[in-house]
Amino acid sequence: MRVGVIGASGYAGAEVLRLCASHPDLDVVVATGDTAVGQRVATHTPALAAAYPTLAFSGVDAALQGDLDVVFCALPHGQSQKVVPSLVEGGATVVDLGADYRLRDATLYDTWYGARHTSPDLLGTAVYGLVERHRIELADARLIAAPGCYPTATALALGPFLDAGVVEPTGVVVNALSGASGAGRATSDRLHFSRLAGNAEAYGLLSHRHTPEIEQEIGAQVLFTPHLVPTSRGMLVTAYARLTGAELETDDALSLLRAAYRHDPFVVVSDEPPTLKDPVGSNLCLVSARVDRRTGWLVAMSSLDNLIKGAAGQAIQAWNVATGRDETIGLPLTGVTP
Repeated sequence: MRVGVIGASGYAGAEVLRLCASHPDLDVVVATGDTAVGQRVATHTPALAAAYPTLAFSGVDAALQGDLDVVFCALPHGQSQKVVPSLVEGGATVVDLGADYRLRDATLYDTWYGARHTSPDLLGTAVYGLVERHRIELADARLIAAPGCYPTATALALGPFLDAGVVEPTGVVVNALSGASGAGRATSDRLHFSRLAGNAEAYGLLSHRHTPEIEQEIGAQVLFTPHLVPTSRGMLVTAYARLTGAELETDDALSLLRAAYRHDPFVVVSDEPPTLKDPVGSNLCLVSARVDRRTGWLVAMSSLDNLIKGAAGQAIQAWNVATGRDETIGLPLTGVTP
């Protein structure tokens, strides 16, 4: 397959390049990066030098005019809308790593992203690319909206409990920790080393853009608070939901998770709470749960690598499924330790 990666000079785009290099069916022929046009990928990202010794970044027109089978868009939120309609019309399968086609209700983009959606007609054709929950819908999909990292970790931790009706769909609380790469390559004051190192910071309080995506996916009202922590990769979610009164114990909750993910190679159900670092370097999501009968709360936990299962790996996994391939092709099943 002839592959284009739009936004390949960013962290998520570079991760797509890295994973494509290990995929037997994905041959990257176009990599765009508006701030690095003409520069070799090997110079810009030396970690990719052996895989892409001659490939150079081009402008986005190279992807729009290229004869490509699949295009991965790794652009900032709001930018994919400028290129996806033309790519779809041109016949390419498109996997968007941004948020532009994740929400089904176009008016939510006005509220949460501050701008009107410019191609709302495509929202109805996009398939949400969380394989573990949308495997059937992904078959033969031509426009895939790869989920965000926070919604992925939250949905995989909480989704089975809401699906089973053992927790209330209102008053759900989600606290999440993410490494700095989740903010992308662009710099900001809060990403300066002197502020980030040895620090932890809540941000996006009450208004983080992933909130409507989480609510859409799990069908629940959510109070979501993300936190930036001083590590480059990794994500840890701890979510709380009220029990409906079902006689659920911790062993039952773990059994429910195991039943839900028995056919999903990238979800590992752990008896012990996962740590942020456990899945780093892999396309895994580790999940666990506890039931506190004293207070009537379920605690659901998950961890993943925000650039792999939370972005690039997720995108390739969804494309694998959409094209009838084994979903594990080209994706790491093991993390890096220590």
